[in-house]
Amino acid sequence: MSASRSVAIVIDGRAVTATEGVTVASALLDAGVTAFRSSTSGSVRGPVCGMGICYECRVTIDDVPHRRACLVVVASGMRVDTASGNA
Repeated sequence: MSASRSVAIVIDGRAVTATEGVTVASALLDAGVTAFRSSTSGSVRGPVCGMGICYECRVTIDDVPHRRACLVVVASGMRVDTASGNA
């Protein structure tokens, strides 16, 4: 089995490394980010289904809002902003 490669991404202004080929949701969770956004009532939200149905994992990726983090694979240099900004 080959060793996993890492890519550099930025989460809420903080440089982190992520494993190449994982989803943004996985990279966020690996970086300790569990609150991806806030609901209209102010409660924090994060991934629930992991397959794009629930929309709870929405984040801004490279200035494009409302991307589902569970469906996007990390790329080197990617910028991810959570609505909660808790990275």
